[in-house]
Amino acid sequence: MLLQFLSLLISDPVAAIVQILVFLAAIIAAVTIHEFSHAFISYSLGDPTARRLGRLTLNPLAHLDPIGSVLFLIAGFGWGKPVPVNPYSFRKTEPRLGMSLVSIAGPLSNITTAFVAALIVKILISQIAQGILIPTRLLLIFVNISILLAVFNFVPIPPLDGFKVAVGLLPRKLAMHYSKLEQFGPMPLFALLVAELAIPGINIFSNIIGKPAAAIIRAFLQ
Repeated sequence: MLLQFLSLLISDPVAAIVQILVFLAAIIAAVTIHEFSHAFISYSLGDPTARRLGRLTLNPLAHLDPIGSVLFLIAGFGWGKPVPVNPYSFRKTEPRLGMSLVSIAGPLSNITTAFVAALIVKILISQIAQGILIPTRLLLIFVNISILLAVFNFVPIPPLDGFKVAVGLLPRKLAMHYSKLEQFGPMPLFALLVAELAIPGINIFSNIIGKPAAAIIRAFLQ
């Protein structure tokens, strides 16, 4: 991803700068929606933690994670700053189910907004004009980033949303054993990233993220 920007920067600096700005705008929008959705559902279930810490907001500065944002530029997928949640403050559901609801809210919000953006893209493309080329490009990148962010976060390993969804939905005894993975923090994720880069032909993320994401994007834009 970054190499594409660098090569374009050499051949056409203006186009490269515009594309980078559009790409960054799409990342910021997708990540902000994702993290705000976690905060909103957590607050709706009775936990005031996110609101008290300033995360119940659509201000991107509250939600962007530097490493996750840079990874978007390098690899095409990444993450935002995790929303703090206290499941024992939930009043409308028990903690495990509540955490699953909070966790799944982020990816589902990305899929929903990507679907809406794809509808707008199809309308714009059907009556394309010079004045809407950049908005169309922005929406197309937003669709791609949103779907990649959603699919990436559905992977059931810590610290991704899919892990917390799995812990909440698995039978309690199995969930207790599976939840022990959380003590390793992001190490399982980083191990997969290193394996992807270091072992030729392994294609872990291409298979579990790239292919499903591409299929959803095609379905939305058809």
